[in-house]
Amino acid sequence: MARPVKVQNPPNPFESAHVEWEGPPPDAALEVFEERAKSIVSENASPDVGFRYSVNPYRGCFHGCLYCYARPSHQYLDFGAGTDFDRKIVVKVNAPELLDRRIRRPSWTFEPIAFSGNTDCYQPLEASYGLTRRCLEVCLAHGTPVGVITKGTVIRRDVALLAELHRRAGARVSISQAFARDEDRRVFDPWAPPVEARFETMRRLADAGIPVGVAVSPIIPGVNDSQIPEVLARAKEAGARHAFMTLLRLPREVKPWFEVRVEELLPGRAKKVKNGIRELRGGADANDARFHHRMRGQGARWDAITQLFEMHLRKLGLNTEDVVADLGPPPDRRRRGQLDLF
Repeated sequence: MARPVKVQNPPNPFESAHVEWEGPPPDAALEVFEERAKSIVSENASPDVGFRYSVNPYRGCFHGCLYCYARPSHQYLDFGAGTDFDRKIVVKVNAPELLDRRIRRPSWTFEPIAFSGNTDCYQPLEASYGLTRRCLEVCLAHGTPVGVITKGTVIRRDVALLAELHRRAGARVSISQAFARDEDRRVFDPWAPPVEARFETMRRLADAGIPVGVAVSPIIPGVNDSQIPEVLARAKEAGARHAFMTLLRLPREVKPWFEVRVEELLPGRAKKVKNGIRELRGGADANDARFHHRMRGQGARWDAITQLFEMHLRKLGLNTEDVVADLGPPPDRRRRGQLDLF
C-alpha cells in the first residue's frame, strides 16, 4: 500500500456551518494525509459485532475521545495511538469510487453497510471532503441499506439524503451519547460536539422520518453508569426509538493513554474509575486475550447496570418489536448491467 501523502494546506473544518463545538478551535496542529486506498469495504465475522460490512472513509478521528478502541489501528501507519490518532487524520479520497465498484459486483448481497466501524464518519473533516455523503449517494443509487453511528453534527447536512435512503433501501442512525453532562463530555470526548447538540441532531433526524437511536457507550464505571436513565429519557424526548450500550474497552495500547489523561483531568476520581473497570472486567485492567472480542461485563455491578438499562428501555418504549422491524423496505435489488447506467 502506498504511504498517505501529507496535505500542505489542509481545509479548515471549523469554517463549516455543519461543525459544532464549544469555544475556539483547539490549539493543536491538524495534519491531513490523503491516500488512494485499494479497498474500502471491510468484512467482519465476529459474533460480538452487529454488522458484516463497514466503510471507514477516514483513519484517525479529530474528536479525541480518550477511550477510543480504534487508536491502535493508527500504529499500522507508523503513527502513535495517542495524540497522533487525534491530529494526524488520513483521508481515503477514492472511497466513493471503491464502494461503487464493490456494490456493482454480481456477488454483492445488498446487506447493510455500517458507517463506520473504526472512526467517526462525520468527524469535522467530513464537512470539507464530503466522502461519507458521496458514499451514501452510492448506496442510494444501488439500493443498499446503511446503518450510521456518529457523534458529529455534520450529519445534519445529510438529513434529506438519509431520509431518501431510508425510504428506498433502509437506513438507521445511532447517535453516540455516553454522558448527560458536558463536564464529563469535555474530559472524555474533548473535541466532539456538546451534549445538547447531539440531542438536537437526534431531533432533526427523527423529524425527517429516519429511525434514530442512542448509543450509551461506553459505560465508564464511576463516571456515567448513573447517567443512563437521564440519557435514555432525553434521547426518547428527542425522537430516539432504539438504544444500546457497551462497556468501556481498553486495548493494551490505549490503557496507559487513558489512565494518564484521567489522572490529569479527574485526579479525585481516577482511582474509583480504575477500580470500577477492574470489577466489571472480572479483575482485568484492560482487554487481554480473554476479553479481546467481548464488550460484556461481569459480576453483580454489571448485572445492576444491565437491569437499570433494560428497565428504562421498557419504561420509555425503546427497542420494541415494531421499532426493530421498521428499518425501511427490503433492498431494491435492481437488475445488473447496462440498466445501471440509466
